[in-house]
Amino acid sequence: MLTILFSVGILVWIVFLLDGVIGLRKIDSLENETSTETGPLLSVIVAARNEEQHIKSSIQSQINQSYKNVEWILVNDRSTDATGKIMDDSKEQDSRISVVHIDDLPEGWLGKNHALYIGAHQAAGKWLLFTDADVQFKKQAFAKAIHYFERHQLDHLTAAPNLNAHAFWLKSFVAFFLFGFSYFKRPWSANNPKSKAGTGIGAFMLVSKEAYTTFGTHEEIKMRPDDDLQLGIKLKRAGFRQKIVTALTLIEVEWYGSLKEALIGLEKNTFAGLYYRVSMVFLAIFGIFTTNVLPFITMFSANKTVAVLSIANIILCGILYVIVIRKLTLFSPALFLVFPFTALLFIYSILRASILTFKRGGIVWRGTTYRLRDLRERD
Repeated sequence: MLTILFSVGILVWIVFLLDGVIGLRKIDSLENETSTETGPLLSVIVAARNEEQHIKSSIQSQINQSYKNVEWILVNDRSTDATGKIMDDSKEQDSRISVVHIDDLPEGWLGKNHALYIGAHQAAGKWLLFTDADVQFKKQAFAKAIHYFERHQLDHLTAAPNLNAHAFWLKSFVAFFLFGFSYFKRPWSANNPKSKAGTGIGAFMLVSKEAYTTFGTHEEIKMRPDDDLQLGIKLKRAGFRQKIVTALTLIEVEWYGSLKEALIGLEKNTFAGLYYRVSMVFLAIFGIFTTNVLPFITMFSANKTVAVLSIANIILCGILYVIVIRKLTLFSPALFLVFPFTALLFIYSILRASILTFKRGGIVWRGTTYRLRDLRERD
């Protein structure tokens, strides 16, 4: 049985490896793009709830951009800390900033999606940039992105930032997440105009206002906790021109401050990413264990065939891991040395998120509870 399993695994890893090598080469680095300093108005929309620790420095990094024809719509989504005041103070310092305060959440909306929707309706720019309140931008980020956007005549551009992490196990967890995301979602497919596959990363979602409005705005994804990914997917399926690039030295975000925060943060979208299906949860766990954990155990098997096949699986997996990590992060590929342990951590995160979602009858996100029934109905 193991011989058949690992033989099939080798074939699967070869397919993934070839697909990944070809696909990742088609993802450009935004750092290599020429800058444009002038052009039509860019509307940057930042939705924030209780982000007092990050939002001031994030806004400052945006104000310092070399591309100057920018307006900001800062949306305070029912914050209970100083986020709203920081936004108002920023408005006093720069006339290009406007602030919207939201006190109530309408039924049938997730908070962030509603806040971005409200912000977009206040925007006057040709382009809309949806970003998060904890993202840091280098001076040329906007200018390079807009030049790339226009040169390729796009409707939507998303950029993979540097996901900064400090603790060792958090780094390994982030690396594993990106590795799994790469072959599960195949983000490079977004760069193929013939493919209906799309993608989106919340740190940087640049879209033409015309495409956003024609598509149907965030109303189309009211109850999706993975709003960035779903917006990108649905835009591409609707026929809009899309690309994903990397911007590892231009855009940075501390995804989570600790492994504990990462596990809590993934509570909201893990089950959504598995289409709210228990069968998908079991399939994901089975797939991760058999491909990312089991070979590291059976490589010590007394059965030489099983041991050799296990090692072959590990080698192919490791090659793909190194390629993905070098392309999508600034982390060391040496994190592969703890790969099976990180895979077990990820299995735990899936189980934890799924069980808590059922136990609570929904997800808790930024202090608001959303019922699982509503999430499924509006999926």
